[in-house]
Amino acid sequence: MSARILIVEARYYEHISNALLDGATAALERVGTRFERVSVPGALEIPPAIAFAARVGRKEANPYDGYVALGCVIRGDTFHFEIVANESARGLMNLGVSQHLCIGNGILTVENEEQALQRASRDQLDKGGDAARACLALINLRARLEDND
Repeated sequence: MSARILIVEARYYEHISNALLDGATAALERVGTRFERVSVPGALEIPPAIAFAARVGRKEANPYDGYVALGCVIRGDTFHFEIVANESARGLMNLGVSQHLCIGNGILTVENEEQALQRASRDQLDKGGDAARACLALINLRARLEDND
């Protein structure tokens, strides 16, 4: 696929982010998709980073075809988990719907580090790879629907 993808990764839990990134890049490389990476501190910064990239891409007439959001939110003792989990997901959904962006959501929302590592690991649940494949599926769907216009 000749798509151009931006991976936006939250580095708050670096070892989990590395595992998610491994799965996402492997999935994209497997189908020959070009990608670039940017890092942000946490999951809440992912939607604005995608919005910035989409805006600059439109302005420069060189938009990305899709985006892969990678990060992890682990439940703690406070309500902060719900805010970060809900608002990062809402932000991605709003961007996808309102700006017609193809976004694969690979932000894990888990109870503990063990769950995160199981979901992030490429040889287990490979949620980074799943997010990349979801992004590619949306790109293909958009192209198919636009061809039918």
